Amino acid sequence: MLMTIVSFVFVLGVLVLIHELGHFLVAKKAGIFVEKFSIGFPPYIFKKKYGETEYCIGAIPLGGFVKMAGENPEEESTGADNEFMSKSVGTRAAVLFAGPFANYVLAVVIFIGLFYFTGKPIFEEDRIVVGVVDDTKPAFDAGLQTGDEIIGINGNVVQNFDSLRFQIYKIVNEELTLTWVHGTDTITKGITTTIAEAPNADGGVDTIGVIGFAPNPSSYEYMGFTKAVSEGFGKANEFVMLTFKTVKSLVTADVSVKELGGPVFIAKQSGQVAKEGIVPLLFFMALLSVNLGVLNILPIPVLDGGHLVFLAIEKIKGSPVSIKGRMYAQQAGALLLLGLILMVTYNDILRVFAG
Repeated sequence: MLMTIVSFVFVLGVLVLIHELGHFLVAKKAGIFVEKFSIGFPPYIFKKKYGETEYCIGAIPLGGFVKMAGENPEEESTGADNEFMSKSVGTRAAVLFAGPFANYVLAVVIFIGLFYFTGKPIFEEDRIVVGVVDDTKPAFDAGLQTGDEIIGINGNVVQNFDSLRFQIYKIVNEELTLTWVHGTDTITKGITTTIAEAPNADGGVDTIGVIGFAPNPSSYEYMGFTKAVSEGFGKANEFVMLTFKTVKSLVTADVSVKELGGPVFIAKQSGQVAKEGIVPLLFFMALLSVNLGVLNILPIPVLDGGHLVFLAIEKIKGSPVSIKGRMYAQQAGALLLLGLILMVTYNDILRVFAG
C-alpha cells in the first residue's frame, strides 16, 4: 500500500509539475504577472512567496494551476501590460499550449532516456523465458516464477511469446493448461485467466484473457544518441495517435466509458509497475504524460483546449468572446468535466469491488 501511495504521488506530482511549469515559464517570458504557482489543491501544506509569485504545494495531489493576472473571465481587466488579456492572441495561445506541450516533451525525453540508457529489449524467438510475474494475477498463484521456461499450452508445444500471448488472449475467464520447466522439473497446471482490456488497431478496446507475466528479454539493442532520439519521438507520437483514436472511439461510442479509469486506477497501476522497477515506472509515466497533454487540448472550455478555441474565435471576429459567454461556456465545461470525473470514479469503485 505504501509503495502504491508513494508511486502515485510521485508520478502524478511530476506530470502536474511539468504541465504547470510549461504555462509558468512561457507566461513569465511573455511578461505576464503570475500571482500563484500551485502543485496540488488546498489545503496547502507549503506556501512561500518568492519575488512576485506565491508557490504552493496542496495536500490533494490531483492537479495544479498557475494563476495569472486578468486571466479569469469574472476579473475586470485594468489594461495593465502585465495582464494575461493585455497580451496578443498569439502570446496567450503560446501560454495555454505550453502546458500540454510540456507533457509531450517530458514523454519524449523519458523515451529517449530509456532507449539510450537501457536499449530496446530483444526477445528470443524460439524460447519463452518468464520475466516479471504479477503477484495479483493467476500465474503467480499457480507458482510460475521468473526464469521458468514455458514450453506448452493446452497440450500443444509453443516456442515464442507472441504465439502464446495470442492464444491466452482468446481464453477469457476460462481455464487453460500451461506447461513449463522450473529447474529440472516439468510442471503442468490448470490456470483460469482473468479478464483485461487491450487497445486495438482501430482505437477501440478488446476484452482479453491474461494470466499475468511478461517475458524476460534475452538481450537489449543498445543505440547511439541520434537513434535513441528518433525512437523516442516515434514512441511518443505513437501514443499521441493512440490517445486521439481512443478519444474518438469514446465520442462515437465504439468504446464504452466503462473502460475509463480515474485516480484509483492510476494509483493501482503506479503501484504495480513500481514493483517491476524504475524502467517500467518511467515508461508508465511517459504514457500518462502523453495522455494528460492530449486530453488538455480537447475543446472543453475549462481545459487549455477550450481556451484555445476562445482565442481562435477572438482572432476571427477581431474581439474577445464576451465575459458572459466565456463564463457560460466554462460552467458547461465544468459540468461536463464533473460528470466525467464522477464516471471514472464510479468505474474505479467497481474495479475495487471486483478485485
